[in-house]
Amino acid sequence: MRKSGPPKGLISYLVLELLDERPRYGYELLGEITEISGGHWEPSYGSVYPILYKFEEEGVAERVERAEEPDRKYFALTDAGREELAEKRAEIGGEARDFGDVVLGFYHLYAAIATDDRFEVVDADADWAYSERYSAWVVEQIIRHHERDFGEFERIDASPEEFHAADGTDPDPPETEVADDAEESEEPSSGAADD
Repeated sequence: MRKSGPPKGLISYLVLELLDERPRYGYELLGEITEISGGHWEPSYGSVYPILYKFEEEGVAERVERAEEPDRKYFALTDAGREELAEKRAEIGGEARDFGDVVLGFYHLYAAIATDDRFEVVDADADWAYSERYSAWVVEQIIRHHERDFGEFERIDASPEEFHAADGTDPDPPETEVADDAEESEEPSSGAADD
């Protein structure tokens, strides 16, 4: 369980990854990060630009002049920046649980405001409300994104304790005939379904 806020260093990690792909300018980075979040999260200028200037000062990134855009400040990753990125990848890789805790924490809060009598939030006449209907819509969107990115969604009946005790493996795998099908198939597996 996280003690506070979203995982540390997320924006700087995303900036490093995007600069590794190609040189970018600040506003472009803001748009890319917003797009990565599906449009649900837009970092401020005050969070991205100080990172770029700090990276420049530390030699992690350098400004790139473009004759066709002399007034725009592009930044590119340096060799030191690629080393920093390797470290950040390892750091962020170890924070998957923190990311999950942030997602679950916000959802639990949303549901609590909708259902717990201690909270008396007055829903505004807007596109959103704290209700079973909107909760279902949030969950539906998560399932749709899961299926888009990972394949068909299958329910996991394990409690959180059972799930984590299984150390990343399914504590109660569904019975399937995949092994039998694989033996009957003459085509070699691409390995894509093994993930």
